[in-house]
Amino acid sequence: MKIPFNKPYLTGKELVYIEDAVKKGKISGNGYYTQLCQDFFENKYGFHKCLLTTSCTDALEMAAILINIQEGDEVIMPSYTFVSTANAFVLRGAKIIFIDSRTDHPGLDEDKIEALITPKTKAIVSVHYAGVACDMDKIMDLAQQYNLFVIEDAAQAIDSFYTGKDGAQRPLGSIGHLSAFSFHETKNIISGEGGMLAINDSQFAERAEIIWEKGTNRSAFFRGEVDKYGWVDVGSSFLPSEIIAAFLWAQLENLDAIQQARVSHWEKYNRELQNWAAKNEIQLPVIPSYATNNGHIFYLVCKNLEQRIAIIEKLKSKNIISVFHYISLHSSSFYNQIHQERPLTESDRYSDCLLRLPMYYELDVLNIVKNLKNEY
Repeated sequence: MKIPFNKPYLTGKELVYIEDAVKKGKISGNGYYTQLCQDFFENKYGFHKCLLTTSCTDALEMAAILINIQEGDEVIMPSYTFVSTANAFVLRGAKIIFIDSRTDHPGLDEDKIEALITPKTKAIVSVHYAGVACDMDKIMDLAQQYNLFVIEDAAQAIDSFYTGKDGAQRPLGSIGHLSAFSFHETKNIISGEGGMLAINDSQFAERAEIIWEKGTNRSAFFRGEVDKYGWVDVGSSFLPSEIIAAFLWAQLENLDAIQQARVSHWEKYNRELQNWAAKNEIQLPVIPSYATNNGHIFYLVCKNLEQRIAIIEKLKSKNIISVFHYISLHSSSFYNQIHQERPLTESDRYSDCLLRLPMYYELDVLNIVKNLKNEY
């Protein structure tokens, strides 16, 4: 039997709620199910305001507009991330300043940020790789010192938390000025495609809603706050249909059960592979003391590219699909001529050596572990 890398989990209520959305007579965006989902996140995680989007990419693009990125502004972010993290700011004219990853984790190296800050720096984008928190105290302290915005790319970070130096535990996505989440089918909570912008700084709340509604004050009109609506700012069609929101609501109702299963799979991988990994000089994931684990990704960091290729092929021969992840953006054909000549050795190492194992709700972890140990 083939074990795919990812298998979307259905709770059983998705089609029920989609049918209900259709029967309500409104399937364009910003309706009943959109509000249910947005209220869920605001109430459960304490985000100031949430807006569903058609993707995490859209949420990041909204963030770039909200902080008024202009031609020549510099934005610091990890090179080891998905292209959307950079594209959102490049589209507004920003120059991306890539930072290396940590030696113990693919996330950005917080201790290397300050050296990259210049008078042109506008923002820091903290990507919580695998749902594991960046050290947000360090990042927020720098942002305050240099008057910068912080955007949390929390695409993989639903239901993950950060414990600060004050001892308080905060949900990822609630710490920076703005944050972006993904509900792509490979994520813990899904809607096929889909995302969300979380607004934590109230100065952005009103304008975010306008940008979300194609640059109009349409939402304020329907609340009776203005007597007519029109074009008042830049914007686009960022909001998803009620069909997407209805699907998402079925997932959110089951968030705790989904999370429990994924974290259990992650812990089983980690427990069963300790000795095997040590024997083969393979690095297993590290969860810093200030972070929690949401079971989004279980990865191996192989000792070299050849080892990774061999493991992928061995698993494939047993019908188990494993995949590598990002190619560092600084080395991309699009940006390698723009990137400064700074070596990003850890980012390159993860590009060559990181291997993602299957992770989904109904996963037989022990079968994969057995094949790993037998075949490699």
